[in-house]
Amino acid sequence: MNSIDLFVKNWGSKNAMVPIKSQFIAELEAKLTAVLPDSYKYLISTYGLVHTPNVLTKICDLGVDISEVQDFLSLEDVALLSNLYEMSGMPKGHILFASDCKGNMFCFKQTECQTQQQDVAVWFYNQGRGTVEKVSNSFSEWLQQFNDL
Repeated sequence: MNSIDLFVKNWGSKNAMVPIKSQFIAELEAKLTAVLPDSYKYLISTYGLVHTPNVLTKICDLGVDISEVQDFLSLEDVALLSNLYEMSGMPKGHILFASDCKGNMFCFKQTECQTQQQDVAVWFYNQGRGTVEKVSNSFSEWLQQFNDL
């Protein structure tokens, strides 16, 4: 989980984060009828909801072509926004977990969350285009790209 720990150290805001209890994560999984990847559960159960305001600045300064993450969604928002975004045109079958500063979302594919896994691919929903595209083969690799900046 080194990439996760390093991501929080490098990019997490200095505001106090509150780890999320495993009971609440299990309740979300039951509501979603999905098993969230262990790597994501490690992040939110160890650190809580990470806010990363400096990622965008660094990406702009370097001129790097990656989509920035700004906020990890609350568990209530994961379920609620996943449904709302589908109703507003996002292709079905995605579990939103984080956003950028423009209303675009990072998500997992529901079909990849049917069984317990250490890690799964990260997908990016571009709200303006109405498209979902794979941005990383795993959650840990996705976070590592920010650590490499």
